[in-house]
Amino acid sequence: MKNYASIYLTKFNGILFLRTVIAVLAAFIIMAANVAHADIYKYVDKEGVLHLTNVPSDHNAKYVMIMKEKRILFHANIDVNKYDDIITKAADKFKLDSALIKAVIKAESNFNHRAVSPVGAQGLMQLMPKTASSLNVEDSFHPGKNIEGGARYLRYLLNNYKGDLTLALAAYNAGERAVAKYNYNVPPYRETQNYVKRVLSFYRTYSNS
Repeated sequence: MKNYASIYLTKFNGILFLRTVIAVLAAFIIMAANVAHADIYKYVDKEGVLHLTNVPSDHNAKYVMIMKEKRILFHANIDVNKYDDIITKAADKFKLDSALIKAVIKAESNFNHRAVSPVGAQGLMQLMPKTASSLNVEDSFHPGKNIEGGARYLRYLLNNYKGDLTLALAAYNAGERAVAKYNYNVPPYRETQNYVKRVLSFYRTYSNS
């Protein structure tokens, strides 16, 4: 589920001001998502408005990268095994590999059950309120309910894409419509492509541990 932030400026005065705004945007992404994993892009539209974003979603715009991804993980002392019992139960219930669920949690919230993204995704597996409702998750901040809901959604996506984990993860991040829009391939969004790679990397790590 996406972590998204944008800033729009009608005027800016020189490089120093622009750097300040970029720093503010980067700080916002970090505070809101608990994990910073985003390049920052800019473009100027026809009205002369400067757009800064970590998710270049307008395919007609000519984006220029102005800050390269810098990965910073918070909560260095977090207990990554804290939810193992819940994860194992959800994995058994929905016939998933527990290492996969754990990898998604790592990528989505870094095991922070109170995490909220800039677009409103909540909890360990970053469920959007509408998605949570469709999964009968009444409290997305409840670790057990959130993990069960996220696992249920992963199982649905894997079934939907006939076991294709890459597509399932892409849809988990960008949505099913985005995957369908690009002929059932990973959407060409850098954030989504990085997300899929990150989850698969964590998956390998937890599978081998």
